[in-house]
Amino acid sequence: MVDVIRTAELDWQVIDGIEIPISKQFGDSYFSKDNGLLETRHVFLNGNDLPERLAQLQNFEYFSVGETGFGTGLNTLALWQLWQQVRPDNHSRLHVISVEKFPLSKTDLIRALNVWPELQPLAQKLIENYPLPIAGCHRLSFPDERFSLDLWLGDAHDVFPMMEKSHKVNAWFLDGFSPACNPEIWEENVLKNLVQLSAVGTTFTSFSVAGVLKRGLRQHGITIFRPRGFMHKREMLKGIWLEEKPTEPLIADRPLQQKTDIKPQSIFQQRQIAIIGVGIAGLNCAWALAQRGHQITLYDKVAPLAGASGNPMAVLNPQLCSIQQNPEHLMTATWQYANQYYAKFEAFRAIQIHQMALKDAEEKLSLADQYPDHVLYAESASAIGLKTQFSNLNLSYAGAVSPHQLCDQILQHPLIRYQQADITRIQSTDCVQLFSTDQLQGKYHHVIICASHNSGQFTPQYPSLKPIRGQVSWVKNAENSLSPQKAYSYGGYCMQLDAEHLILGASFHPNRVDDEVLLEDHVHNYQLIHNVFPEYAQSLAPPETWQGRASLRAQSPDYFPVLGKLQDDQEIYTLAGLGSKGFLYAPLCSEVLASQILNEACPISASLFKKLSTQRFKKKVKPKKPYFKPTL
Repeated sequence: MVDVIRTAELDWQVIDGIEIPISKQFGDSYFSKDNGLLETRHVFLNGNDLPERLAQLQNFEYFSVGETGFGTGLNTLALWQLWQQVRPDNHSRLHVISVEKFPLSKTDLIRALNVWPELQPLAQKLIENYPLPIAGCHRLSFPDERFSLDLWLGDAHDVFPMMEKSHKVNAWFLDGFSPACNPEIWEENVLKNLVQLSAVGTTFTSFSVAGVLKRGLRQHGITIFRPRGFMHKREMLKGIWLEEKPTEPLIADRPLQQKTDIKPQSIFQQRQIAIIGVGIAGLNCAWALAQRGHQITLYDKVAPLAGASGNPMAVLNPQLCSIQQNPEHLMTATWQYANQYYAKFEAFRAIQIHQMALKDAEEKLSLADQYPDHVLYAESASAIGLKTQFSNLNLSYAGAVSPHQLCDQILQHPLIRYQQADITRIQSTDCVQLFSTDQLQGKYHHVIICASHNSGQFTPQYPSLKPIRGQVSWVKNAENSLSPQKAYSYGGYCMQLDAEHLILGASFHPNRVDDEVLLEDHVHNYQLIHNVFPEYAQSLAPPETWQGRASLRAQSPDYFPVLGKLQDDQEIYTLAGLGSKGFLYAPLCSEVLASQILNEACPISASLFKKLSTQRFKKKVKPKKPYFKPTL
């Protein structure tokens, strides 16, 4: 994977009053100088027979389109527009997977897309959600449109092998600059990985009919056509992965639809899904699946947010890594997705976080040189408004979430139902049944266990999770309140809870299961802030007057969440062990889990998925060495 993502360097050429972006890196234009939008429709949309194929999708069917170069996003926007025009009135969904080594800056993207007035409503949605130029997968979700996009930033040679092969790509846009300008994108290694992500019935189209492309596809069993190209171009390329060689000559102009209605023998239907535990993991899983049209029942033996997720405020405070580690760094991936995800809820507050450099200050502050200036930058001790001796990293792309407000909004979803019940047993036969003592609570297609440190009570195969006691404190500070748009991180954290109260956290006591509010933990939280901001800490009321909340977090042995299917032959899944990063991890982890349950594209790399999988805790049994009896 590319260590640092460089944005594209552009020149601009005006033809017939239209600005066309030209890549300095490759010396080629981003779209046809005749009419890029019409060429996209001719080559990629009609070439893959997408008007017919998309219009015929069944209820709850999922269709995936892959692309080798995102560029200005023109192909994606044209496909999205077509989807609006032909999509069935059901719960079918369209997903795009695109790779880009040199993404346009947001400024250049806006300028490039101004060429297409008819695409502007969709272009604005893309621009609003356009990701930071950081390597890895960026999932952009538009549930109201039943449309989503995974934009992978990095070199295609590195990215395609990283993808989890969970759902076949149904159609490919083999795009990119011409083979003469950018030969690497058309190489055998890239084509081999495209085919590995495909299956019988997958189609391929390209404006290029270069020999390297035709030979590469044929080598992998793809049947090639060469129908008429766009405008003055004599030919374009069509391809299809056929189950067997045709017995009659194939006509180049024949629609591929006649050969592509090969669908798996599965029933597309609404799923009935139960989730045990209504903390942030359970709520996010419910939302991810309900947004796809499935019926969700949430169970909790006490109440929603009764555990560690029920604190008055949650701060999205990632500890970023060196830029080289980003594609495999869970915290970086979840931070970017969480900010975008929570911003769509009223419970979200965009903030800056001053991450104080208490140890290894030089190394910590050097991270600012690796990230975009508007996202992360170093500040001196005098720059933050509170008297301190420490410098800090200012993370300007951060947020805070009001858990109870978020919970209320999620539970209002028409497909989500909450029921108070103490689930004591799960039984898996032809369906999954939940019992409270001996009383049957319901039958479901799938069950997800999100019961924190109690998750292991339902199955002996569950990995051991360690309980960690934590207490947050809040104190009146109306006379010396802080900016509501800022938070401070220093081993603990503090921020303005409301107009009158400061919230501070949090104590950390592994292997303790008591949850009473204790003065000693208030004192601990006071000492944390006093060590960094002594003058401000002394202005607060004494800890004896503070209020607080204590609860138990759950942590896995290797500090990664526990995610996925528990046994191959049962539809029982889990998301737990999120530790103190539940609000940060839960949105993207819920997408990963939903993708696994519904057989969709996975928004993280295969290696990172493996690190989260429940299967990592299975004991590996070494085969016994054969015993050879010596002979005389």
